[in-house]
Amino acid sequence: MGDSLTRKIIRSHMVAGSMQPGEDVFVKVDQTLTHDINAVMTYLGFEQLGIPTQVKTSVSYLDHNLLYIDFKTPDDHNYLRTIAEKTGVYVSRPGNGICHMVQTSRFAVPGELLMGGDSHTPSGGAVGMLSIGVGGMDITTAMAGVPMRLTMPKVVKVNLTGKLRAGVNAKEVVLEMLRRVTIKGGLGKVFEYVGEGVKTLSVPERLTIANMGAEMGATSSIFPADEVVKEFMEAQDRGDQYKAFLPDPDAEYDEEMTLDMSALEPLIALPHQPDNVVPMRTLKEHPVVEQVFMGSCTNGSYSDFAKAALVMQGRHVSENLQCTAGIASKQIYKQLLKDGYLDMLIDAGVRILELSCGPCCAIGQVPPTNGIAVRTSNRNFRGRAGSPNANVYLVSPETAAATAIKGTFATAEEIMGEEVQRLANIQEPVHYIVDDAMIIPPLPEEERAKVKVLKGPNIAFLPVPEKPEKNLCARISLKAGDNISTDDITPAGAEFSSMRSNIPLMSKYCYHRYDPEFAGRAKELKKSIIIGGENYGQGSSREHAAINPMYLGVKAVIAKSIARIHKGNLINHGVVPMIFEDPADYDRLDQMDELEIDDFIGQIPTREVLVRDVTRDFTFKCRLELSDAQLAVVLAGGQLRYLKQQLVKMGVLKVEALEQ
Repeated sequence: MGDSLTRKIIRSHMVAGSMQPGEDVFVKVDQTLTHDINAVMTYLGFEQLGIPTQVKTSVSYLDHNLLYIDFKTPDDHNYLRTIAEKTGVYVSRPGNGICHMVQTSRFAVPGELLMGGDSHTPSGGAVGMLSIGVGGMDITTAMAGVPMRLTMPKVVKVNLTGKLRAGVNAKEVVLEMLRRVTIKGGLGKVFEYVGEGVKTLSVPERLTIANMGAEMGATSSIFPADEVVKEFMEAQDRGDQYKAFLPDPDAEYDEEMTLDMSALEPLIALPHQPDNVVPMRTLKEHPVVEQVFMGSCTNGSYSDFAKAALVMQGRHVSENLQCTAGIASKQIYKQLLKDGYLDMLIDAGVRILELSCGPCCAIGQVPPTNGIAVRTSNRNFRGRAGSPNANVYLVSPETAAATAIKGTFATAEEIMGEEVQRLANIQEPVHYIVDDAMIIPPLPEEERAKVKVLKGPNIAFLPVPEKPEKNLCARISLKAGDNISTDDITPAGAEFSSMRSNIPLMSKYCYHRYDPEFAGRAKELKKSIIIGGENYGQGSSREHAAINPMYLGVKAVIAKSIARIHKGNLINHGVVPMIFEDPADYDRLDQMDELEIDDFIGQIPTREVLVRDVTRDFTFKCRLELSDAQLAVVLAGGQLRYLKQQLVKMGVLKVEALEQ
């Protein structure tokens, strides 16, 4: 049998391991990306190694927090710029655009392997590049040239048929996928989109689908590099980097499903999960909407905004609401300006925001108290928009524009009538405006030594955990429910994002919105264990959701299930992730119970741990769903310690580095 796109890339980058689903495979990485609110910890770790990046293309994006409320974020940006210059990394400056759109447009190459410190890194799958979101310490490892450990995924063939009709967006494809698969259904899988329907989708439309595939818990999503990709790369003046990359005609897949795009209609994800999807026409209530946000990495493309502009042409935003636009890149902004679509949006009363992630991660445009917000971004977890009591709905740009005009839920067809067919005529530019002046290329090697790395007073040390204790006795500092997100653990927003380079400060706000007493309680206990329900740690890749609890003394998380990226971050930062053998044991535990694990360090390698609840006098079993490589990291006391050991063995570092 032939190979799928996913297996072709993994096979060509594999240096060790097994390509059997669920087993470890070690791969060499072609590209890495980081962004400002997660990257400081990555580069503090990499700085300790004292070597330049060993990856062909590493890019540092300053794109998330451009709302400088005090000195902290500009200091972070100075550090990230100068450490990049020191280590041979590209820098995409503030104002150049959102990392996923810029990476796909200016750096992505079919058949290559990208690992990024953001959960929406799979956007690069739009051009046939296997793109995987990981934690910051994983990026440190990749940049050091050490093969990356990957759990070999199952590959799901998604056969797309038909064609999207006018007023229906690629967003509907991924919302329909979420409706079918759920937020946990993609765990351990790559979704590979093939079929005649794929040929009707532009690269930005494919990016929308690949980007939001992260909400299914998927390892990644990928499309073939076909003639559509060739035209896109030629339009980006990168035709010389294109190569056809298609699955074999007899490719074998682990699972298969079919989606008829011509049958899709406008969909909406209701609060507070992206898979809570229903057709727009089934909504029985049409409350007043107070905020509409169009854009983000998911739906910030040229065609997305051109279609939204046509919906709004000659009309005006309802007086009930504020409507904002977050365009994904400077390139797209200039093209929209040139073609007159920006004028249409402004004339309709849309406020144009900075070219950044912004509202998607609560950096500006927080909804009002108990407000209803309609967004084209990818997540609507409670608190994700910066307000603990707001209701966030996810829709396509066409639907968002129509809603902004009507002041309540509406589709493009409701607003435009038969004129909705005009939307089908919108195409991506034949040639984009190419201007990379906002990308700082790596310095020549001889000039890097002269660079002075700038560290402002808010940039604190990188906490490094100790090895697991022989016998662990600790109380439960938190008993959390299902679907705890990384936003619950480490709040988003301009204020909190500016603290992420200072763990002692940021840790004070750990679980701030979910349980305001947690940080003080955990600190007082000195060491503790967190209990979680299903899908613990879903959402973004922010490793601070592992670092902050670790800094507060959390030694282990015991949950019914743990999201992929967060599980990796826990391992990397010395917090042992464990799964209830019997999920019913979750109900028997209470916050502040005292738990005891005899010979913890001896039980870990067996992947079964017996835990005793001293308070209630019963024992229960936990599984460690860890590979041999993950076990080695846990026993070493986290990824940085383990990485240094590996580099010493490779002769890259001296033995003294192990004590630094």
